Amino acid sequence: MHDLIDIGVNLAHRQFGGDRDAVIRRAADAGVRRMGITGTSVDATRSAIALARERPGVLFATSGIHPHDASRATPEALAEIADLARAPEVRAIGECGLDFDRDFSPRPAQEAAFEAQLELACERKLPVFLHERAAHDRFLAILARFRPRLAAAVVHCFTGGARELDAYLALDLHIGITGWICDDRRGTGLRPLMARIPADRLMIETDAPFLTPPALKSSRRNEPAFLTHVLDAVARAAGRSPEQVAAETRSTAERFFRL
Repeated sequence: MHDLIDIGVNLAHRQFGGDRDAVIRRAADAGVRRMGITGTSVDATRSAIALARERPGVLFATSGIHPHDASRATPEALAEIADLARAPEVRAIGECGLDFDRDFSPRPAQEAAFEAQLELACERKLPVFLHERAAHDRFLAILARFRPRLAAAVVHCFTGGARELDAYLALDLHIGITGWICDDRRGTGLRPLMARIPADRLMIETDAPFLTPPALKSSRRNEPAFLTHVLDAVARAAGRSPEQVAAETRSTAERFFRL
């Protein structure tokens, strides 16, 4: 059985409220031994830390404000994110970045919150868990200014093309791949890029409860036990065995998050 690390699970989400313990057990039974719980707001970060504290060595957390919630990134909220980031369970800053696809928060607010969290990551010498949708050029311009001072950064849920991938790799970023790659239609452009991602820059994730692999749509809710479907799709696309990709992505995640 594989020993996998799911670098991005929204385990504090209300969809897991009724059976979170069972979800964690199913993940372990599937070989997903460790999981990163994504902080997307002050409340979500608090919950992520509390859950990680209950299962040391299995769960870890990030501390951040998602671009969707950037309008709530007041100085007080950002100060609390910084305070929460001191917890030993927190292994990265984020999820932070830009989302110009849905624009749930005004773009100036998104950029300000993004820059504040990048500065925090630089100060704390923590890696960054990044989100980008329909904002590549602006995202890259902001990130490039901070990159020399950042410990490391991963573009979570990468779904872009060759141009975006090459730009991210040129900045020495890590790449997170989700169940998007399992989709026959949406993953078409993504699959040929897998062989171009260096093994020490590739990690895998479910982003559960979102982005359920199409073969499992009958279950509706995604969960970390389904990470094996992402692993298999990545391995096929990269031309490597699932065992090799499992070992590579585990080792990369261990280094990135200092597990």
